[in-house]
Amino acid sequence: MRVPKIAIEEHINVPELADDSAKYYPPDTWKKLRPALMDVEGQLLSDMDKCGIEMSVISLASPGIQAIPEPQRAIDVARQANDFLAEQVEKHPDRFQGFAALPLQDPDAAAEELTRCVKELGFKGAMVNGFSQIDREDSIIYYDLPQYWPFWGVVESLNVPVYLHPRYLIEERSDIQGHPWLLGSVWSFGVETATHALRLMTSGLFDMYPKLTVILGHLGETLPNAIWRIDHRISAIPRGIPAKKKMAEYLLNNFYMTTSGNFCTQTLINTILVMGADRVLFSADYPFEQMSEAAEWFDRVDTISETDWVKIARSNAEKLLNLGTSSR
Repeated sequence: MRVPKIAIEEHINVPELADDSAKYYPPDTWKKLRPALMDVEGQLLSDMDKCGIEMSVISLASPGIQAIPEPQRAIDVARQANDFLAEQVEKHPDRFQGFAALPLQDPDAAAEELTRCVKELGFKGAMVNGFSQIDREDSIIYYDLPQYWPFWGVVESLNVPVYLHPRYLIEERSDIQGHPWLLGSVWSFGVETATHALRLMTSGLFDMYPKLTVILGHLGETLPNAIWRIDHRISAIPRGIPAKKKMAEYLLNNFYMTTSGNFCTQTLINTILVMGADRVLFSADYPFEQMSEAAEWFDRVDTISETDWVKIARSNAEKLLNLGTSSR
């Protein structure tokens, strides 16, 4: 086994939201996922020990707070969830750190809660599970909209990243209706999250807040593969885009990628070629992916230098999240 790893997309749940994701999974699958999400000190720690993972940055499972349409309830549950996360970290500070859950139904409240979580609870950033529903069950609100820019300013001032994580769509996309096997992590997760990230880039958000940092899982939700053509076609057919730079510049300067749920060596190498090894971090996506599969795959990767392997395994996370751990 190589140096102990740090994983940063590892999910848990809280009693208030324990069954919110049940409708997305077959009953037999959910029977396994539900207890795994709740058993932080048992199964998660055990899996980490078996897989050579020294530390996990834990976060609330998708869709979490983002699926609560009532703003005040979202604010209340986010605070309760973050207090619960903080309790887990306090019990095992050498094994766990936390990403805050945010009530983005109210951008000002989200900024206030993130500030509390970072300054009082010691959290390392936030995990945002895609768009938010606000006031109505069928609403879909993205964070490039003007009302969110002050929130992003607070994120930049706190010098912490936001992990933009997928969530299930409220309704099936028209292009996959009748094809349920393309829902979720198979395909629609990546399309949705990549589009959300591109909305942030094209809006000019990173021109206003050049030090803002966003993390994408699953080796970038296909964006490292697509970014050249995106810029190529934007330049070929100008459409009055607000952003001042090429999308590749934002991707390279404002984004990090993790290996969560994408244990493919060829895709890892391509992501490194596009992003550089300093912008890639190890993750598993527990419990929706097997931590053992993630670890066994990454431990066997020998097509990159050992220096880059250690960066991805832990030192990039130590630097980005200011973890205070020491590489071994």
